Amino acid sequence: MEQMKTNGMNEENPVFSGLHSSKQYDQDLEWIRSKVLLMGGLVENQFRDAIVALEKGDVALAEKVVAGDAQVNRQEIELDHACAQLIVRRQPAANDLRNVMATVKVISDLERMGDEATKIARSVGHIASRDLLAPDHYHAVINMSHTAKHMMHEALDAYARMDTAKAAALMATDDVVDTEFHDIMCELIRYMRSEPESVEAGVNLLRTAKAIERIGDHATNIAEFIIYVVDGKDVRHTDYRLPADSTLR
Repeated sequence: MEQMKTNGMNEENPVFSGLHSSKQYDQDLEWIRSKVLLMGGLVENQFRDAIVALEKGDVALAEKVVAGDAQVNRQEIELDHACAQLIVRRQPAANDLRNVMATVKVISDLERMGDEATKIARSVGHIASRDLLAPDHYHAVINMSHTAKHMMHEALDAYARMDTAKAAALMATDDVVDTEFHDIMCELIRYMRSEPESVEAGVNLLRTAKAIERIGDHATNIAEFIIYVVDGKDVRHTDYRLPADSTLR
C-alpha cells in the first residue's frame, strides 16, 4: 500500500494503489475533496478573523491572518499535485476528468479568497485614523462582509454535497454583494470629496470593500464549477441564476 507524499503532506492516503478501477478513482477523488474542504475551513477562519480585526482595529489578529496565508498557499500546492497524480495514475475519462479539473479550479479560488482575506488584514494597520471616517462607513463594509461570508460558507457546503440548487441560489446572491460594493464606493467617494483629510483612510477602506467583493466573486466561481460537474453546463458569463429573492440568505 502506497503512501502519498505531496510537498510535505505526511498523511497517509489509503487509496492511491497501483490498480485502476472506477471505485478506486472515486476513493482517490473523495480523499482530495475532503482535503479541499479542510482548506476551505481554514480560509473561512482567515476571512472571519480579518473582519473581526477590521471591526475592532485589532492589529495583532490581523498579523495572525497575514501569517496564516502561507499555510493556505502550501495546501494549494499540495492539492494541485494530488490532482495531477490522480490524472496520471487513473487516466480518467471525459466526465471524470471534468470533475478533477473543476476541483483544481475550486482549489485556486479558495487560495485567492485567502489572498483577499490577507489584503483585508493588511489594511487594518493602514487605517490609522479611523475617526476620519464616519462609523456608518465601517458598518456598511462589515455588513457587506456578512453577505460574502454567507456566500463562502454556502459555496463550500454546496461543493461538499454537489448541490446545484444551492449553487444557483448562491450565484444570485453575488448581485447583492455587487450592489453593496457599488453603494459603499459611491458614498466613500462623495465623502472623500467633501472631507479631503479622509482620503487615505477612505481609499484603504475602499480597498477592503473591494477585497470582500472579490471573495463573493470567487464563491460564485465555485458555484459555477459545481453546476459544470453535475449538469455538464458551462454557465460562466451567463445568466444561469435564481431570482435574488430565492437566495438562501
